[in-house]
Amino acid sequence: MPKSGKTMSRIGRQIITIPQNVTITVDKSIVTVTGSKGTLTQVLPARIEVEINDNILTVKRLAEDKKTRSNHGSLRALINNMITGVVTGWVKELEVRGTGYKASVSGDKLTVIAGFIHPVFVTAPKDVSFVVTDDTKITVSGLDKTIVGQIASNIRKIRPPEPYKGKGIRYLNEFIKLKAGKTAKA
Repeated sequence: MPKSGKTMSRIGRQIITIPQNVTITVDKSIVTVTGSKGTLTQVLPARIEVEINDNILTVKRLAEDKKTRSNHGSLRALINNMITGVVTGWVKELEVRGTGYKASVSGDKLTVIAGFIHPVFVTAPKDVSFVVTDDTKITVSGLDKTIVGQIASNIRKIRPPEPYKGKGIRYLNEFIKLKAGKTAKA
């Protein structure tokens, strides 16, 4: 297939149907999405335009240079994620495995005990909440997909699962391929 600079992004050209309880406003270069859970904003890149007609949102690009083409699909996906965030929210679940490893929440502060001589504290940013069940299941929830994912990743980095016994913090249902340990000589 020849490379012509005029192909459109497959993601960028898809329309977004705006749900009934969501309002979207475009003010110069800022898109604001408001729903039942809260409000999110996104700055529009140069040479990208957002149009709203009859509860249908379309993202259009005004130029065909490489940077504008690469921003086209990304911006459409970001706006769609913002709509999902203000309607249902985003959730990441983690699991703590290991003897003596546990987590607890007090207010907006998560305390993780994961084999260190001191507990590790993680403070939730605005619009993000932690829930701990059974001392081993951590749920990170919030409006913004990138912030929820980053916080969950930071919690996992406290003690990533090790490859021999699988002890550590992992995403729920994450598969860790375990290595064989040392074997005795016969």
